[in-house]
Amino acid sequence: MSLNDRGTAALRAALAPGLDAALGATAPVGNGPSTSTALLTDRYELTMLQAALADGTAHRHCLFEVFTRRLPAGRRYGVLAGTGRVLEALAAFRFSPHELDWLHAHSVVDDRTLDYLAGYRFTGSINGYAEGEVFFPHSPVMVVEGTFAEAVVLETLVLSILNYDSAIASAASRMTSAAVDRPCLEMGARRANEQAAVAAARAAVVAGFAGTSNLEAGRRYGLETIGTAAHAFTLLHDDEESAFASQVASLGPGTTLLVDTYDVHRGVANAVRAAGTGLGAVRLDSGDLGVLAVEVRRQLDSLGARDTRITVTSDLDEYAIAALAAAPVDSYGVGTSLVTGSGAPTCGMVYKLVAREDASGVLQPVAKASTAKTSTGGRKVAARRYGDDGRAVEELVVTGADLAVRDWDPDAEEGDVRPLHVPLVVDGAVDSRWVGSYGVQNAADRHRESRAELPRGARRLSAGDPAIPTVVRTLD
Repeated sequence: MSLNDRGTAALRAALAPGLDAALGATAPVGNGPSTSTALLTDRYELTMLQAALADGTAHRHCLFEVFTRRLPAGRRYGVLAGTGRVLEALAAFRFSPHELDWLHAHSVVDDRTLDYLAGYRFTGSINGYAEGEVFFPHSPVMVVEGTFAEAVVLETLVLSILNYDSAIASAASRMTSAAVDRPCLEMGARRANEQAAVAAARAAVVAGFAGTSNLEAGRRYGLETIGTAAHAFTLLHDDEESAFASQVASLGPGTTLLVDTYDVHRGVANAVRAAGTGLGAVRLDSGDLGVLAVEVRRQLDSLGARDTRITVTSDLDEYAIAALAAAPVDSYGVGTSLVTGSGAPTCGMVYKLVAREDASGVLQPVAKASTAKTSTGGRKVAARRYGDDGRAVEELVVTGADLAVRDWDPDAEEGDVRPLHVPLVVDGAVDSRWVGSYGVQNAADRHRESRAELPRGARRLSAGDPAIPTVVRTLD
């Protein structure tokens, strides 16, 4: 049985009835009356559409592929995130009178193109890596198939989501890896655009974070939300003792008290006095966190608060988390470094046309030959090969004659090979497994399993080559 035929009946039973089924997961865009995502794009997408409609090529069958040519310097793997958000945004990719009137008023495209856009619906198919999967250079993480007109206008939207979300998830994975079994908590909303903050919280949870401070992310995606009080609450009161007493009275002794507004050790004593030995946690937000954590742990134990946890914040990144591995820390709160990708705020993903129907109706591979920006033409499927120890040894990308690639069977491969592409949209219908809160949980599960398959050493923070090589095989 070919890869494309696997589980077709089961898949169609799981499909959402249409793209509109995902609309409830989208959020209003901007301050206008429309919630459409259609103008979250570059002008040239629509001007290309106009020219293609005029010359008759707009309805040629095409394949566009999303991939990155390289990982950020020093990174050994990337993490795909944002797939569910792409599907949710696709559901809202509609040109209502609000968008069409603006395009007309600003002479962006002609009347013929406006007429086409008025009825725009994506009726093609999208396959790709499951969200949460690790990826490597030249991994075809998403393949969009449909007419040129349907697919080309999605380029900017797809890339803006996948590039940012995957950058955040890739950084988050390094952080949760360094933290081992200690929870990481996302609290970077104030360091990002308000909508980017929601996306960052979602991507962080995909890569293993336990919760977020962002309430909109919690509401929209069913994420665990966290947070108690900042220094301002302590400073509001006449003294630290009354601030802690107020917080405990309101939130209970299981709350987390921030103990470094004044003197840490006096703060710890005041915290235990206010909440008793059942105090949930103390938070350290400044100073030498490793040294302070040891001293605070000793102090808490001496006061009888042996079960009180210690959480640390203060400009943490994966390196700081790794440096605290031997300290008695119970959880980490991460903000700025997470929402900025810890030095790599984009994944450099591109959206390239790799095959198109010719004048005779035959699908032909096409490729860009520009220096340092080459691509490989033709349909592709991807798989991961494993060694005898069950760890990944190779990213296999299969391309070549279109029919041969369609019929490629991973079961016929030598050794243990896992196909990586899953159906995301079939004939315009979104697979509901990848959207909303359920999609986030599926992505988090996939990431945990995918990262565990990497070879030993792949999770080191030191600079190095990609964890496994990408091998491209061409079928006749």
